[in-house]
Amino acid sequence: MIRQNVSSGTTWEAMAGYSRAVRCGNHIWVAGTTASDENTQPVSPGDAYAQAHYIFRKIERALIQAGAGLKDVVRTRVFIVNLEDWEAVARAHGEVFGSIRPANTLVVVKALIGEAYLVEIEADAYLEWG
Repeated sequence: MIRQNVSSGTTWEAMAGYSRAVRCGNHIWVAGTTASDENTQPVSPGDAYAQAHYIFRKIERALIQAGAGLKDVVRTRVFIVNLEDWEAVARAHGEVFGSIRPANTLVVVKALIGEAYLVEIEADAYLEWG
């Protein structure tokens, strides 16, 4: 089985020794993803809904690089720092995955990597014909 590492090119990946996504055979795992741009700057501080949408686009780019798409996502894990943001983030998730309907977990956490980050999302995908 060939392993494919996908990088988004951020300095964090190299520093911490991780990949944005990893594909092994039919399985793809996308690492916890925050709303940070290519310069590792926060996107849409204070807006969990906008951050979630940005993150889903970032996840989609990683999946495409690994030969998949959002339609192949079978599980998502969403971490938020403010309980009151859950509905906005859930709405963004539904707009992206409403017809795909992956298994999902949403967890409220004490903090993420920086105060401007309100949401972090992981995704797992499976390709039926890897």
